[in-house]
Amino acid sequence: MTPLELPFLGELARLRRDIHAHPELAFHEQRTAALVARELTSYGLQVHCGIAGTGVVGSVRQGSSSRAIGLRADMDALPLHEKNDFPHRSRNEGRMHACGHDGHTAMLLGAARYVAEHQHELDFDGTVHFIFQPAEESEGGAEVMIRDGLFARFPMDAVFGLHNWPGIPVGEMAVMAGPMMAGTCSFEIAVRGQGCHAAMPHQGVDTLVATSQLVLALQTVVARNLHPCESAVVSVTQIHGGEAWNVIPDDAVVRGTIRTFTTVTQDLVEQAIERLCSGIARTFAAEITVHFDHRYPPTVNSEAETEVCRRVASELLGVDRVRGNELPSMGAEDFAYMLREKPGCYVWLGNGPGNGGCTLHNPHYDFNDEILSLGIRYWVKLVQTVLRGER
Repeated sequence: MTPLELPFLGELARLRRDIHAHPELAFHEQRTAALVARELTSYGLQVHCGIAGTGVVGSVRQGSSSRAIGLRADMDALPLHEKNDFPHRSRNEGRMHACGHDGHTAMLLGAARYVAEHQHELDFDGTVHFIFQPAEESEGGAEVMIRDGLFARFPMDAVFGLHNWPGIPVGEMAVMAGPMMAGTCSFEIAVRGQGCHAAMPHQGVDTLVATSQLVLALQTVVARNLHPCESAVVSVTQIHGGEAWNVIPDDAVVRGTIRTFTTVTQDLVEQAIERLCSGIARTFAAEITVHFDHRYPPTVNSEAETEVCRRVASELLGVDRVRGNELPSMGAEDFAYMLREKPGCYVWLGNGPGNGGCTLHNPHYDFNDEILSLGIRYWVKLVQTVLRGER
């Protein structure tokens, strides 16, 4: 593909850094959404605001075809204290763009601008919906947009997503069919014993001993219940119990996360955890209950759309710079909700080495502005390919 003329890249980088300096948390992206809507309007798109509260969709239509695709970027930040000292560091204490959603938003704005300004020479036939989604981080903004009529109001045949990926070099992408990101489920286990004086443990039921055994036993769930080639993660992330050094408490709570790629595996993991809770409760004469909170489903790319994206990336970067054998990530992504409704593909765009703290969800992270043009070129080439019928 001939490199696109992108004279607005400097302006776009400044816009990205402005978003970085003013991070907003899930469903509170009012400033960001207003900025996005203002930019899309200035490019001449049809703009629709207020979807799932702060979501924005900008649309470009050309020709007579009823075909349509959606391109999605996420807008929200993380509840994290930034430790960078560059001029565009967060001005909102305790909030930070530590996952690159500022860059995703800027890239999609750049693609929308280019498509709007050059739509006739791009010669596509159909509609492109540029989707700016709130609340990707833990709050399921994609699902809320769908419930709020995203696909009913903006019919589309396929939907596509992109995420920057530290650790993949600049100029490379990862494109894989099937599971790309894991599904996530949180769990909470309540352990009740019988409190007593710590010097007289025989008078009670030691809640913390039972809890300790349970935490250790949970480490066997994956290793001893799943096929060795099946992937899953069970991690304990919180243990709460006790307030005094000389009191064995009545209650304790264990919380954590489960990551899987299929519902079958998720069911096996839950059953194993329930068996362990039951057995340890009987062993220590305690009461143990477990609650599972299913969050994001696995992000699963459809075969046909993945092949299109692989071809687009290969034409853009070269075949040898498109990875197809990466391991899927145990991280979760709420673009999964869109892929449950529509065929599509979610890809990773190399953000650079990923060392020196520049990894996702790290207080020293910053999006690499060098890849803005690559993201724009990928989106534009994808529009041309899908809506010119080059599948």
